[in-house]
Amino acid sequence: MKWVDDGLEADPRLARAVEDLLVEMKLEQQIVALRERRGLTQRQLAKLLGTSQPYVAKLESGRVKNLGVKTLVKCARALGASVPIRIAPLRRSAPSAGPRLRKAG
Repeated sequence: MKWVDDGLEADPRLARAVEDLLVEMKLEQQIVALRERRGLTQRQLAKLLGTSQPYVAKLESGRVKNLGVKTLVKCARALGASVPIRIAPLRRSAPSAGPRLRKAG
């Protein structure tokens, strides 16, 4: 596994892509876990969402691209959960692209 770590360290773009994919997978796993914890089938969740069972299957498997915040919140509510959203700095800080502000003084 060291070669994987070395590869990610050597290629920041690959590391970002892997990190993004892991975040998506965690989200999908959380939806499945919540649904199962509530004892719901995909069909039952689909009914709560006003959609189809195949759509829920796609949602849970990560095949829904560009999942909207509204859809995610609606799904979480149907599962008795909430979606706290926050923007946090990445672990590896990139150089600032914007202008720096200077304190007057």
